[in-house]
Amino acid sequence: MGTDLHAPLGQNRGPGRRRRSIPFGRILGGVCLIAIAGFSLYSALVRDDLQKTRPIETAKKEDPAPPAETKPAPNSQSSLTQVDPQSGANTSRVVTGDGSVVTMFSPSNRDGSGPVIINANRIGQDPRMAATPNDSLLEDSPFGKLPITGPDGLRPMDQYARPWSGARGVRIAIVVSGLGLSQTGTQRAIEKLPEEITLAFAASGNSLQRWMQDARRGGHEILIQVPFEPFDYPSNNPGADTLLTSLSAAKNIDNLHKAMGKITNYTGVMNYLGGKFLANPGAMEPVLRDIGKRGLLFLDDGSSAQSKSGMLAKTLAVPHAFADVQLDAELQQDAIMKKLDELERIARRNGSAIGVASAFDESVDAISKWSEEAAMRGIEIVAVSALADDPKQP
Repeated sequence: MGTDLHAPLGQNRGPGRRRRSIPFGRILGGVCLIAIAGFSLYSALVRDDLQKTRPIETAKKEDPAPPAETKPAPNSQSSLTQVDPQSGANTSRVVTGDGSVVTMFSPSNRDGSGPVIINANRIGQDPRMAATPNDSLLEDSPFGKLPITGPDGLRPMDQYARPWSGARGVRIAIVVSGLGLSQTGTQRAIEKLPEEITLAFAASGNSLQRWMQDARRGGHEILIQVPFEPFDYPSNNPGADTLLTSLSAAKNIDNLHKAMGKITNYTGVMNYLGGKFLANPGAMEPVLRDIGKRGLLFLDDGSSAQSKSGMLAKTLAVPHAFADVQLDAELQQDAIMKKLDELERIARRNGSAIGVASAFDESVDAISKWSEEAAMRGIEIVAVSALADDPKQP
C-alpha cells in the first residue's frame, strides 16, 4: 500500500477511506509568518544590543550653561595706579659751587604690587584717566592729599590742563565758579556747559570729590576756590577757614591747605571775594609762594581794583591770570550776553581775554549759547591755564 502525499504529517490513508488534503498555499503562508516573526525578534535583539554598545551620538544635547559672571581682577585697568615714568627711581638733586643743579637717579622699587599705568603725558591727561589723580603729584598732610610738583618737575597745572590747539588766534577763557554750593546747580552746569569752560569748585561746597570726577570726565579743567577776606569782613563773611589779614602766615597757610585738600586734579587756585586780603602784600606773599611751589596757577577774579596779586606773582615767578570781565554782575541773560560780547571785543583787541561768572542758571544758559556762536566766529574757547602768565614758559 502506498502513502498519501496529501495526508497530514504522521497520518496514512487506509483502504476505502477518503482523506481531505491541505492546500499548498496555506502551508506557504504559515512558513512566511514564522519567518517574519523570527526576523522581527532578531531585529529587536540586535537593536537592543546596538543601543548598549554604540557611542551616545544621538543623545539630546543640552543647551550650554550661561557663562559665569566674571569680576575684574584686582589689578585690572580700572584699579591700576597711575604713576610717572620716574616713579621707579630714587631722585636726588645737588647744588654745585657755581649754583648749578645736578639731578641724579638710581633704581628703586615702586610701592605696591602688580602692574601700574605709566603716564607719559606732559600736558593734560588721557581722558580715560582724567578723574584719577597722579599719585606722584600728591603728598599726604593733616588736611588730606595736597598737590605738589613731581620729582621730574611735572606740575599739576600741566598734568591737569586742558590741551588746546596752539594756534595763537583769538582765545577766550571762561571760568564758572561756585560749583558744589548747590547740588542741582552744580549738576546742571557740568552737564550743560561746553567742556572748554573751566569750572571752579568752592572749598565750602558739598560732595566735591564726586563733582570733581564728573567734571573731569566731562573734559573740564577745574580750579579750587578759596575764601579770602573782603573789605567789609565780618559783616560779609565768605565762610569757615577764610584767609584773614589778622591771622599769622602759618594759620593762613593751614586754611589754604584745608581748601586744597578737598579735591584733586585741579590746575590752580581762584579767590572767593578777598578784596582786603588781595590788597595786602604781607598777607598775600606767603600764600602765593606756597601756591607756586606746588606747581599751581593763581586766578584773580578781578573783583578788586586794589589787588596786588599780579605784581606779587611776577616777583615770585608764580603762574598767574587775571579776569578781564565779571560776566554776571547783573543776573539777566540779556545783560550777560552783552558782557560776553564785551569780552569778545577785548579778546580781539588783545589776542585773549578771561571772563568769570557764577553757576547761576541764567549764567550757564547764556554762556552755553554764546560759546556755540563764538566758535563760528573763529574764536577758540580755551581753559584758563592756556592764558596764564607762566614764567616757566618762553
